[in-house]
Amino acid sequence: MSLGVSRRGFTLVELLVVITIIGLLIALLLPAVQAAREAARRSECNNNVKQICLAIHNYHQAFNVFPAGGITEGPCCATPSKTNWAISILPYVEQQGLYEKYDMRYANESTQNHFVVEQVVRAYVCPSDPVTSTKLEVPASGPTNGQTWRHGSYKAMSGRSNGNAWFDNADGFTLPLPNTWRGVLHHIGWPAGQTQNESFNTVKDGSSNTTMISEYATKTTTTRGVFWGYTYTSFAAGSAVPESRTLLADYDKCVAIGGAGGSNSCKRGWGSFHPGGLTVGMVDGSSRFVSITIDMTLWANLATVDEEIPAVLP
Repeated sequence: MSLGVSRRGFTLVELLVVITIIGLLIALLLPAVQAAREAARRSECNNNVKQICLAIHNYHQAFNVFPAGGITEGPCCATPSKTNWAISILPYVEQQGLYEKYDMRYANESTQNHFVVEQVVRAYVCPSDPVTSTKLEVPASGPTNGQTWRHGSYKAMSGRSNGNAWFDNADGFTLPLPNTWRGVLHHIGWPAGQTQNESFNTVKDGSSNTTMISEYATKTTTTRGVFWGYTYTSFAAGSAVPESRTLLADYDKCVAIGGAGGSNSCKRGWGSFHPGGLTVGMVDGSSRFVSITIDMTLWANLATVDEEIPAVLP
């Protein structure tokens, strides 16, 4: 006579309990995994900012000045532009070949330079903004001639503004803005012969207290985002307006809130998809993570090269 072996399986209740426990564990672990991924993305973005700052330093070492934020040889806004800071430093971010394809004899908007401005430059892409930073779009304004341009994640600091004029198109030097409000990477070329590149010697507020580049991303109206190769006004450069709305990663929301300069201040805005703040590169080459709750007067003071107002990030 053989002895029977009792075989007991899971009951439905036990199976449901196990599934519930697994679900709870996943729910607990998922935020930690997402946080770890964002920490890695933020670290990579920080490294990009440092690499860009180092490239700008190398440009300075070669030419004894910082690159112009952009070159526009005429008043805003129908004047075709020339090169900008992000194009100028391509050899120093391991893109010598791409730089050599850009023809300085032609306008930034010309078909001769269309190939260059459509390319992805990895150093200019923050991984927290993988979609808008890598796709092609036609910018929302300017003499684009309907061309598509490649998005990026970082803008040059052109200076401080009250919403009436801007140093990202050189009109800041002809309209009523204090000259001391100019930033380290402002536009040059207009008025002819009266604007010039900055250097370490002209950054009188201190290289560790002056913003050089920072992030911008927007989840709405991405045609108002960063286009790294597009020199026209605010697409590769921004300004510091002392209004907290200009640090939102949401162009439409910034416009809806309203304030000095209306939508123009939002076009020169900053922001990122990192929780709580954005990465900023200083003239000394250091990078900082700045909270979106930063005092906006301090933010504006950090944008200038020789206003001689103490501005130190906490």
